[in-house]
Amino acid sequence: FNTETADDWNMIQAGLHQLYYDPNIENKNLAQKWLMQAQVSPQAWQFCWALLSPDKVPEIQYFGASALHTKISRYWSDIPSDQYETLKTQLFSQIACFSSGSKMVLTRLCVALASLALNTMPEVWPGAVPEMVRVFQEEGGGVDGRARCLALLELLTVLPEEFQTSRLPQYRKGQVRGALGREWGSVCPLLQQLLRQGDSPGAVKARVLRCLSSWVLLDVPLSESEGLVEDCFTALPDPELFDTAVEAIVNAISQPDSQRYVNTLLKLVPQVLSLQEQLREAVQNGDMETSHGICRIAVALGENHSRALLEQVEHWQGFLALVNMIMFCTGIPGHYPVNETTSSLTLTFWYTLQDDIMSFDSERQAVYLQVYRPVYFQLVDVLLHKAQFPSDQEYASWSSDEKEQFRIYRVDISDTLMYVYEMLGAELLSNLYEKLGRILTNTEQASSWQHTEALLYGFQSIAETIDVNYSDVIPGLIGLLLRININNVQLADTVMFTIGALAEWLADHPVMLSSVLPLVLQALGNPDLSVSSVSTLKKICRECKYDLPPYASNIVAVSREVLSKQIHKTSQCMWLMQALGFLLSALHVEEILRNLHSLITPYIQQLEKLADETPNPSNKLAIIHILGLLSNLFTTLDISKQEDESGESTAPPVKTAPPPPGPNPVRCIFIIIIIIISSAQPHAVCAIFEKSVKTLLHDFAPMVSQLSEMLGQMYSTIPQASALDLTRQMVHIFARETDHFPPIKALFELVTSVTLSIFQQGPRDHPDIVDSFMQLQAQALKRKPDLFLSESLDVKAVFHCGKCVLLCSRTHTAHCMCCRTELLPRCSDMPPVARVVQENGKLLLQAVLEAIGGGSSRSLMEQFAEVLFSLNKHCFPLLTVWLKEALQAQGFPSTRVTTEQKDTFTQQILRERVNKRRVKDIVKEFTLVCRGLHGTEYAAEYCL
Repeated sequence: FNTETADDWNMIQAGLHQLYYDPNIENKNLAQKWLMQAQVSPQAWQFCWALLSPDKVPEIQYFGASALHTKISRYWSDIPSDQYETLKTQLFSQIACFSSGSKMVLTRLCVALASLALNTMPEVWPGAVPEMVRVFQEEGGGVDGRARCLALLELLTVLPEEFQTSRLPQYRKGQVRGALGREWGSVCPLLQQLLRQGDSPGAVKARVLRCLSSWVLLDVPLSESEGLVEDCFTALPDPELFDTAVEAIVNAISQPDSQRYVNTLLKLVPQVLSLQEQLREAVQNGDMETSHGICRIAVALGENHSRALLEQVEHWQGFLALVNMIMFCTGIPGHYPVNETTSSLTLTFWYTLQDDIMSFDSERQAVYLQVYRPVYFQLVDVLLHKAQFPSDQEYASWSSDEKEQFRIYRVDISDTLMYVYEMLGAELLSNLYEKLGRILTNTEQASSWQHTEALLYGFQSIAETIDVNYSDVIPGLIGLLLRININNVQLADTVMFTIGALAEWLADHPVMLSSVLPLVLQALGNPDLSVSSVSTLKKICRECKYDLPPYASNIVAVSREVLSKQIHKTSQCMWLMQALGFLLSALHVEEILRNLHSLITPYIQQLEKLADETPNPSNKLAIIHILGLLSNLFTTLDISKQEDESGESTAPPVKTAPPPPGPNPVRCIFIIIIIIISSAQPHAVCAIFEKSVKTLLHDFAPMVSQLSEMLGQMYSTIPQASALDLTRQMVHIFARETDHFPPIKALFELVTSVTLSIFQQGPRDHPDIVDSFMQLQAQALKRKPDLFLSESLDVKAVFHCGKCVLLCSRTHTAHCMCCRTELLPRCSDMPPVARVVQENGKLLLQAVLEAIGGGSSRSLMEQFAEVLFSLNKHCFPLLTVWLKEALQAQGFPSTRVTTEQKDTFTQQILRERVNKRRVKDIVKEFTLVCRGLHGTEYAAEYCL
């Protein structure tokens, strides 16, 4: 477009008005798209200055300033070097004009000047910061001193921020970072002067603090900013400066390099400790913002520098005082996140401190443990108190978001407790057990359910991830569980999860199963305990299955009743079927069949009924649900695995699965339902078959022919990716067996033929089928290449499909590249493949070169490089001829490449038959040349 006339400028103003004020979202989107094009156009250099005219509204002025920044930051190479000084002068002038105007426009202009400085320092503009300071300290232009000072501070603030987000090439980044670091000598005295002047306005001091926050992110040495950081502490009592002062302090002491300045850190410890009174007052007054900010400072110092401060043994009391201050923050009164949001900030500190203590040599570690083990026992008490639920009435008033945040907070506490166990060991479990025992056995003073639940939660947190089998308190804990008056959902949930966490211990102490199973089975019927009860039963059935036969009938009966009442959500129903699969796997075949009969007969009857009905969304969901249940049952019902659970030589006899005489139960059930479900939903049917095949493996053999025929009919009627996935599974398991090769071959040829017809119609409409088909072809080439020797199989069409998928915009990396990973290597031993590659390989190469030349996304270049590498490795004589012929064409694969560059590319590719990484680099380099990007800022990042 053209912006040289007033009409065109008016169009930009109209577009901005439409963007900001038009209520129609489509019009807004169109305006935004057009304005973005205008912003990067060559004409932007003209209209951006006009849009900054004082008679324009701020929104239009902001667009002009943004256009300037875009041109400078992204199109710097378009600016002639003799224009740098003029551009700099104009920007200084505009910033001065807007120093008393719109803040958002002023900021964008400062960012634009910052971008110019970064592109010209240190060579062209070596004294950028001193010049900025000098220009804005000079009086004139009708701008008052306060406005000039604020404008200068804004410019100095955005300069390091712009550096962090700039698109400078990597080699330039290092140069500019060093130049900026040297400029700190000009910035620091100015900031100190402004912050220490008694008559400095609050707005100026706030901007100074922001500026300090920005500069310390450039890794300014803590020793060089020490005085300013100390000044920040004097700003904390001022409510208007508190937040920015906190941010500045935290940023300064959180820089990785600051741990080298131990003397400065030691000076900061008393400064932080002096905030304790302000912290206590804030907590008493319910001032969450102030307590949060002070906690951030204490945690930043402790978390980032705990090891450095621990090593200063002569100052141990100061650091211990800091640790206790952080402990106060951890235990701050109130329920997270409703009454307080501070305690969560401290949890990472406790990890860090423990890691640092445990990293010392044993002698020093013993000294630190003597001091800090009591601290960590206190921490456990504090964390469990913080983990307690509020009263039922208060909890009911919380929003769903608050409840979810509290749940996540408790998970974080759980992780912390698990970590603390590494330091405190078995003594921690004993400590928790004693406290729980006192609560549950104290008949004189009743304790809240919240207290009991929190202690149990502590046990659960540790037992979930730590091996507690050796602990002597677990039998007593089981006994205490039976004494709990479970009259609350949260308490019942934690009891269930605690039992689940002890599943491995129960496997070694099966005598206790009779005590806990009734609790679990009773909870199974409560929909409010759905997740905890089902997951606990699943863990017990998985870990203790060889000790469960006496309870199997009861477990199956309760589960059957629960499933029939449909009180659990779908996912929990699936878990329950997995649990039953684990349970039944340990029984004798006769018992498995008897229990399976009672369990799945209702579902088979329901399937028969649904299969006879006219298909509709309702019965489709019902069929999928039933098949999902059966599928999950088959996933874990496996009697073929002999499990060895032996321990030491003194352990009980090794437990193994009973011998599996008679037919495989899964196969028996499968035969019963195969005819019924063959007319059901194809996707769900294939899913259950696939899981059954994985479970049965070679026991599935008698049904291969029947399933192959049925699967072919289903895929011919309604092509589904799931059918291809199942075919791939059968090819993997049975294609090498002589007896099963004919039906597998017939199925493979049929699904290949049907899929090839889909490719002719347009593969982009069926991406899932494309993915699964290419996986199937790759599996067949790897597992049974004889499938490609059939005269009924169109290898040429398969090759073209591979080429087609290769050139799709989607990143099919491993499985859709059978033309490369499996097909090309077969040129030497499979004549049909060799003929197809000889006749069509040049077309593949041309397509790949066209993609490299600019026809496909740059993100796919590694894939095309791998195809070239495979051609070079397996078809070298042909590739030598094809490359030269293809690249002889004028303007191919791009008009930007010369004949010499194409010759160089050819020689480089043909030379690399071993180093795949080198081929990828060559292709990356060549595609940049083809696209006219070679030598640009983008290229520097792309080739890293």
